[in-house]
Amino acid sequence: MRQTRDEVEREVLKVGEEWAAAERRGDTTDLERMLANDFVGIGPRGFMLSKEQWLGRYRSGDFKNESFTWDEAKVRVYGEAAVVTGREDTTATYQGHPTGGEFRTTLVFVMQERRWRLASIHLSPILPAP
Repeated sequence: MRQTRDEVEREVLKVGEEWAAAERRGDTTDLERMLANDFVGIGPRGFMLSKEQWLGRYRSGDFKNESFTWDEAKVRVYGEAAVVTGREDTTATYQGHPTGGEFRTTLVFVMQERRWRLASIHLSPILPAP
């Protein structure tokens, strides 16, 4: 039976929330399962990370989240792809240096092997008004 658009949106949002929880924990086992093999993460300074590089930050212990929230998520479905825009607020360290901030996020999910996987994320810093 085919899902309604609302059902698909709820399913994608649930996967997005599971992704956020795995990021919060630095859970590479769950992230490994959730990320598409050709995943690309685009950081707030324009750097690009492959799936292995994204996971490697956690595995090495170089990247640690102290706090991580993801909200304001809005889902748009396009067949077997979905784009989710939202807001991420993190406090983190990379190699012991403070990082994180408040970001607008764009997550692209694709249906692969009968499950939604995260194919890409793009983070853009939210700056104060001039």
